[in-house]
Amino acid sequence: MAEHILEGDPPVAVTLRQSRRARRMTLRVSSLDGKVTLTVPAGMSQRKALAFAREKAGWLRRHVGQTPVETLVAEEAEVPYRGALHVVRRADVAAVRAAAGVIEVPARSRAVGRAVEAFFKASARDALSEASNRHARALGRSYTALALRDTRSRWGSCTEAGRLMYSWRLIMAPPRVLDYVAAHEVAHLAEMNHSPAFWAHVTDLFGPCERERAWLRHEGLALHRVRFAG
Repeated sequence: MAEHILEGDPPVAVTLRQSRRARRMTLRVSSLDGKVTLTVPAGMSQRKALAFAREKAGWLRRHVGQTPVETLVAEEAEVPYRGALHVVRRADVAAVRAAAGVIEVPARSRAVGRAVEAFFKASARDALSEASNRHARALGRSYTALALRDTRSRWGSCTEAGRLMYSWRLIMAPPRVLDYVAAHEVAHLAEMNHSPAFWAHVTDLFGPCERERAWLRHEGLALHRVRFAG
């Protein structure tokens, strides 16, 4: 893959990607970060591909301009934690903590964003371990391992071997959303599918989940727009 710049106001960065499986040229603007990817059939000339992108320059600028702004975690930034916005502030504390709508970061911390990220990951592990253990006991099954990732495509997964994986960004969601995802993945320990039997297990473990599923569809993407670098 190679990045090219379409001249104009504003300039647009386009990542050119060749694919043996592609049958035509396609342009995609990520709804997460506004990055533009031009996928073309393998062997197509760069000149032809970029000419296609230039033809679509107006469409690209409109869609890139509609991409929501990312939140960079720094002092005085507002970030979601357990479903509520918290202000990040340095404080005279020994370790990062959440209290009364504030994420307090030790004054000595050089990288505020990284400190908050580490705190979120630790909190996510505690919350997801507790929820997974509780649901596994209720189901009468056990899992073999629990891992956290920063995945964009899914909030959780369960393997045939009983390994659970979750996105640590769930700690930013409301607690019942996190609990639903844990119940969903634990239910796969009994049913490795999405059959009526599977959903019956989810209902037994969690109860009705339509509201939590809708929250993830409509609000979940915003959790990936929080950036912790810095």
